Amino acid sequence: MLPGGLVVLGIFIITTLELADDFQNALRRLIFSMEKSMSRKRLWNVTEDEVSERVTLHICSSTKKISCRTYDVQDPKSSARPADWKYQSRVSASWLSLDCTVHVNIHIPLSATSVSYTLEKNTKSGLTRWAKQIENGVYLINGQVKGNDCDLLEGQKKSRGNTQATAHSFDVRVLTQLLLNSDHRSTATVQICSGSVNLRGNVKCRAYIHSNRPKVKDAVQAVKRDILNTVADRCEILFEDLLLNEIPEKKNYELPQRVFVPLPGSTVMLCDYKFGDESAEEIRDHFSEMLDHEIQIEDLEIAEEVNTGCAYFSASGTASCTDNITFHITCMTSSVNSEASLTNTSEEQPEQPKKTIGVKIQQNIGVITALAVAVLAAGISFHYFSD
Repeated sequence: MLPGGLVVLGIFIITTLELADDFQNALRRLIFSMEKSMSRKRLWNVTEDEVSERVTLHICSSTKKISCRTYDVQDPKSSARPADWKYQSRVSASWLSLDCTVHVNIHIPLSATSVSYTLEKNTKSGLTRWAKQIENGVYLINGQVKGNDCDLLEGQKKSRGNTQATAHSFDVRVLTQLLLNSDHRSTATVQICSGSVNLRGNVKCRAYIHSNRPKVKDAVQAVKRDILNTVADRCEILFEDLLLNEIPEKKNYELPQRVFVPLPGSTVMLCDYKFGDESAEEIRDHFSEMLDHEIQIEDLEIAEEVNTGCAYFSASGTASCTDNITFHITCMTSSVNSEASLTNTSEEQPEQPKKTIGVKIQQNIGVITALAVAVLAAGISFHYFSD
């Protein structure tokens, strides 16, 4: 639900004062489990200068007294440390948004030798390689390349001695590298593939950064993480939907669309995802349940106006997508391979050695032909000298 630039700082609980101590161990386990769950799905790494402390907040239901403690989630042996909880005014309204549209074209081969790898694992591996391109890309903010340590609001108008942005939204464009630098060595790997997964289309991204002396590097980092998160989240939601609903294998799958909704009392917008068959009322009810706030259908903002994805499976090894869609997956598999399915069946596994032997013979057909010609030439030569 959180766009780039926003993270989960902790958890809170409301109980009576007598039960406060009983819940401390449970809160500690929950805070570490939450961080572990989120870090497992990340395509990016946490930097050294980021704050690794997370907060547990206990609110007494009778006296309204607040007790705040922090844990260092990078240290599994971290113990609770007391912290002060203070309120600040206009914090929720002091955010700058960064909007970005990224063209995604990811080709993920499905190896024929990795029988134990499912489609989900192959996709995650391919997204990890693609994440490096996003990390090494060049980011233009309002059409300009700025230094990492520069002020994001540099050049904006000043009012009453404070720097204020004339516009609360920045346009960001991503330029990915086509070629490696001369000091990098490139290696090629040949592998037997049963098919491939293709992610293609335009992804709408949005990130937020606080307006208190924002740096360019922080803004770029927020955009990068939103790009990586939204692509990975859509693929994960699709796989979960296929497993939970036991949808039979077919040629066309839709990836979910991204939906934004404003956070009450703030300029920040939260996000969620919807499939094409889900109605606006269902999404509204989902937001209302999570935010504990009444959401109107008019408040929903669908980032992509068309269906966000499709998946194609072809026995011939080729596939094409001609529909006018924004984001799609193309899968190509052979008829005897089970890697493109979400689970591999035991009946299909014995056929893999036969297929591998046949492929090896095809790959070495040139060597076999050359050897036969050499033997034939040697036989003719011996026959000639014997005569």
